[in-house]
Amino acid sequence: MDAFRRKTPEEILESITKLHRGKLKILIGPFSGSGKTYHMLREGQMLKQQGIDVVICAVSTLRRPETVKQLGDLERIPSIHWWVGEDEWKDLNLEAILERNPEVLLVDGLAHVNRPDAQYRTRLEDIKVLLTAGISVITTVNVYELSGYTEIARKLTGIKVKHTVPADTLELADEVRLMDVTPETILNRLAEGHVHIQDASVLKRGNLSVLRELALRLVAEDVNESLEEHREQQGLSGPSGAAERILVTTQYHWNGSIYVRRGQQIAKRLNGELLVVTFQQIGRPMPAEAVAFKRSLKKLVDKIGGHFEELPIRNRRRLPAALIRYAAEKNVTRIILGHTQQSKWQQWSQGSIVENLLQLSRQCDLFFVADRTKIEGERVLPAKMIKDPLPQNFHRLTEQEVESQVGSIRRGTFKVYIGAAPGVGKTYMMLREGNDLLGKSIDVRIGLLETHNRRETMEQVGELHTIPRQQISYQDSILEEMDLDAILQAQPEVVLVDELAHTNVVGSRNKKRFEDVMELLNAGISVISTMNVQHLESLNDAVEQITGIRVRETVPDRVLKWADEVQLIDVSPESLQQRMREGKIYANSKIQQALNHFFKMGNLIALRELALREIADDVDERLESQERNTSLRGPWRRREVIFVCVELTPHAAKLIRRGFRTAHRLKADWYVCWVDTEGLSSNMFYTESEVSESSFSAKGKYPRGRVEHNGMPCHSAEHTLQEIKRLTEQLGGTFLLRAASHQRHIANELTAAADEVQATQLVMGFSSKNLLHRLWQHSVVRVVLRSSRHRDVLIVAQ
Repeated sequence: MDAFRRKTPEEILESITKLHRGKLKILIGPFSGSGKTYHMLREGQMLKQQGIDVVICAVSTLRRPETVKQLGDLERIPSIHWWVGEDEWKDLNLEAILERNPEVLLVDGLAHVNRPDAQYRTRLEDIKVLLTAGISVITTVNVYELSGYTEIARKLTGIKVKHTVPADTLELADEVRLMDVTPETILNRLAEGHVHIQDASVLKRGNLSVLRELALRLVAEDVNESLEEHREQQGLSGPSGAAERILVTTQYHWNGSIYVRRGQQIAKRLNGELLVVTFQQIGRPMPAEAVAFKRSLKKLVDKIGGHFEELPIRNRRRLPAALIRYAAEKNVTRIILGHTQQSKWQQWSQGSIVENLLQLSRQCDLFFVADRTKIEGERVLPAKMIKDPLPQNFHRLTEQEVESQVGSIRRGTFKVYIGAAPGVGKTYMMLREGNDLLGKSIDVRIGLLETHNRRETMEQVGELHTIPRQQISYQDSILEEMDLDAILQAQPEVVLVDELAHTNVVGSRNKKRFEDVMELLNAGISVISTMNVQHLESLNDAVEQITGIRVRETVPDRVLKWADEVQLIDVSPESLQQRMREGKIYANSKIQQALNHFFKMGNLIALRELALREIADDVDERLESQERNTSLRGPWRRREVIFVCVELTPHAAKLIRRGFRTAHRLKADWYVCWVDTEGLSSNMFYTESEVSESSFSAKGKYPRGRVEHNGMPCHSAEHTLQEIKRLTEQLGGTFLLRAASHQRHIANELTAAADEVQATQLVMGFSSKNLLHRLWQHSVVRVVLRSSRHRDVLIVAQ
């Protein structure tokens, strides 16, 4: 009914004020030299070409050639210079700017502090005055100059910051854009004399990566807040698919701290928010011991930055429904709790919380924390990761080891530009870097370019030479693909290859373009390529949840790990939609359809957050591979083995991807297991002597495929089985095939196989069988849970 309520005079005045207020755009970088000023000036030039009145003041190019070039003919309002010792400072000439009254002002150094006798103490206050006067501002800041992140940066890198801005400054901005840059790029710029960084501690390779990860996560959090606001306005509920929200539920008991600590580890590893909830029965007094545990639990949750809440319930049987209701209200993606300690008789007489949760929970995962106290005597989770043993300096290399190391030396360098969606500027940046390298007398060629008729992109081709495409005849048509042989014959130093996830035409040497790229790298040719985050295989389910679209062309995640550099091209959803409306991404005939589907605001915000978090994780993984002791995501256990249990259903692929992402984050071995029942194995397997190269073993038997399985035709079941194996091996896992004499024995086979590989965490899906089948055949999930209390179990939501 608020829509029909008459606005108060104060609300009307506030709305009018907002209409006249200028826009604020902040370009944030991990450190100096990341390209903030360059891109700010470039945007100013683009705005000027559109007829917008743009001026600059207090802009510091530091005489970097590329940045100076971007100044062009932009009008400059002289800044006010002052000195402290030998250091020169530039203040905004606020009076002159207000008198000139431009539409947009470009200014560097948001965290700048003005001279002592200035009207306002900081540049941020100057900018607020300009915004109130209707002047829009584009400005720059480094992540460690934001209060709150300054201390984190100091602890992790030792960097000391003179001036900061309040942590909530980003909330004032209408748009925040990250200027991502790899440490390799910064070090190259430094060697060429194009970067000047005063604090030498920043230049340590590890510190550059830490600050980069910090910036990625900061902007991801800001984007998440925008996504939550957008979903609330749209009336959407449930998890968005872009971010994790972890809920720990526990009692006031000695093991409550273990569950909270485990929740903290998971939340950090998944970049998620941590919530902790307890339930207290109404009218039941709390024992003194429980009061003490409550006090320590609240103190722990506050210390680790979680959110604690105690909720009343009438009786224990209502707990599952109350927990699921609370999780839905908070958009929780995963509930963490302990394994049940009840016997079968107690579960029947008192009611099983776990069984009720399995029946009620469909939108969020359930994670059961292992009870290792009986087996290992473990009460506190280990916090340090085992380091690799010392290298054997006197070990004589084998021929294979020599060949491997020589191959890595000869291998070309691989760089990938990645974005959240089409049109963010990946190809533009690839071509720009290609021209920069060409200007340094490096032999750069275009191997494959898709401009999609975008004028700005085509203009960036410049002097770059394109190797003609190969023509392939397919179904009475002539199609074009990248000519791999021609590139190998030409032997350029660097080749530019667009759209890494592309599937080649039938008849090409390799099925996928990334396989072509691997050949080029192995031949000693460096490659710069592009892709969107939705093309990563393990993110396929998350992207479908966000957009409703199943991405067909994907690349294995390991391809990104092979890259020497991965750089994110970040663009705000508002800017991306504006580019779309201006016809800079798709043809006019496709614009409205794109805006109504994939390019909807909610999709773009969520994909942007997904991309930011994915690249932040990639940075963290690379840091951990260098044996860095400190991680923004925190440590994990010393050894993990992930064991994924699947059925022959479409849901299996989602479980496999979840298992991979879990194993990847934990640097763990992982397995996928399917159990065949007697009725299927007697008709669906070859003997070992009949096996073909494409078959795979399971206790000496191989798939034949001549019966129905779960109502599925034999050829369909066999195809699903082959796809499950293919996906597992593509993502780097090991596929296991077990046989059981009856469906009642499936759970026993799964737990036996998990014990054989010493699994520490099981991943399963919610039972797809109805209540009658579960009662008659026994729920596999329930039996596995009962026999796996010594290990973690993750039940993945449908």
